[in-house]
Amino acid sequence: MSESGHSQPGLYGMERRRRWKEPGSIGPQNLSGPGGRERDYLAPWERERRDASEDSSAALMQKTPIILSKPPAERSKQPPPPAVPALPPAPAPLEKPIVLMKARDEGKGPPTTGAPTPEGAAPPPAAAPAPPKGEKEGQRPTQPVYQIQNRGMGTAAPTAMDPVVGQAKLLPPERMKHSIKLVDDQMNWCDSAIEYLLDHTDMLVVGVLGLQGTGKSMVMSLLSGNTPEEDQRAYVFRAQSAEMKERGGNQTSGIDFFITQERIVFLDTQPILSPSILDHLINNDRKLPPEYNLPHTYVEMQSLQIAAFLFTVCHVVIVVQDWFTDLSLYRFLQTAEMVKPSTPSPSHESSSSAGSEEGTEYYPHLVFLQNKARREDFCPRKLRQMHLMIDQLMAHSHLRYKGTLSMLQCNVFPGLPPDFLDSEVNLFLVPFMDSEAESENPPRAGPGSSPLFSLLPGYRGHPSFQSLVSKLRSQVMSMARPQLSHTILTEKNWFHYAARIWDGVKKSSALAEYSRLLA
Repeated sequence: MSESGHSQPGLYGMERRRRWKEPGSIGPQNLSGPGGRERDYLAPWERERRDASEDSSAALMQKTPIILSKPPAERSKQPPPPAVPALPPAPAPLEKPIVLMKARDEGKGPPTTGAPTPEGAAPPPAAAPAPPKGEKEGQRPTQPVYQIQNRGMGTAAPTAMDPVVGQAKLLPPERMKHSIKLVDDQMNWCDSAIEYLLDHTDMLVVGVLGLQGTGKSMVMSLLSGNTPEEDQRAYVFRAQSAEMKERGGNQTSGIDFFITQERIVFLDTQPILSPSILDHLINNDRKLPPEYNLPHTYVEMQSLQIAAFLFTVCHVVIVVQDWFTDLSLYRFLQTAEMVKPSTPSPSHESSSSAGSEEGTEYYPHLVFLQNKARREDFCPRKLRQMHLMIDQLMAHSHLRYKGTLSMLQCNVFPGLPPDFLDSEVNLFLVPFMDSEAESENPPRAGPGSSPLFSLLPGYRGHPSFQSLVSKLRSQVMSMARPQLSHTILTEKNWFHYAARIWDGVKKSSALAEYSRLLA
């Protein structure tokens, strides 16, 4: 500054230029100029740094209002897109409980068991109608609660069903209450019996033959499980009623079928050589088949067809007679054995010799049942005569009529030795069923007898009727069960095999030739 007080512009300008050129200077400093003009003198690198900081602060200022200044309505729409990719991995393990809860909601409505708990209040939004699958899975914050409930239901269902399925397999089949037709009165085959048959191979088939009125149906009913104390109208095989006895008619027609819970098949048949059937054919003008000319020939051929059929499909055939004995009955049995169809053999055995074919031919066990036996029939001497006569009459038969049933071995005659009978056949004696009522009233003691004898039961000369029926049943059920054909047959296979045998018997050439000889 000069002495006069004015500034020297030249020196000031030189000083400013010198400071600009100094290497350590950070830029021109305008000390005297106004403060608003300092930005005009910033260095280029400082200006770029300042612009960058301003840009970053401006960017921060712009991003903050985008997130925080959005209205609530728009913010509720925006979060699902970023939340959808993160949520699916979490509910993936809970896929099964979601499906189970959906099935329960469709069948029973919305669940109400979780209402008391705070978690149970969440399911109603999840069960809202028609939401997208992604939103439905993402709106289940309380899945573990329903997962436990659904898992309990899921395990309870199999445990509730498995025992039922297992019991259905273990339960015995439906029990038959009465017999059904296997062959009707027109000699036609019926297929209704197959509904009661299973695929078991352990079965026994028992058939019966006998003249009219001998008690075949009653014997078969007692063997199948009925007791003498029951009403005969409740028997599985309907017995001959009093009215039918007065008219002289037969109760059973064709072949009746019944199977027990022990898988034992009983076949009750119409009487052989029945006069009532012959009388029905003659008086009712029933038309005969064209191959039969006379009614009595047709009746005999019907009886032979039934007997030949039983000899082929049964393990045991019981011949019932109520008096001893009718020689025509044994002639009939031998004729039925002669016309019996041969046992089917496999194709590779068709070229075998005659001797081997005879060895493979099937013959059933034959049991002679003497029904309505009297007291003298149980005498040991009379018993020996009956066995000897049957053995001589059946000497040339291939039927197994001896060696499988014995009254001596079942303690019916405790005083007789096992070798008492020289040739023991399959013979069993059964007394009158009404004799039980007579034995309940023993005869009174005489005036001179001791009071002790008045307390003893009356003398019958044989065991009780119920005891003998029980022994007969145990012996019949314990008989050997030979193979009916070259293959092991189940119950259903036996039914089809029997149907084929019956059809073959009706078309048998041997029976047709025998019928021609009778005419």
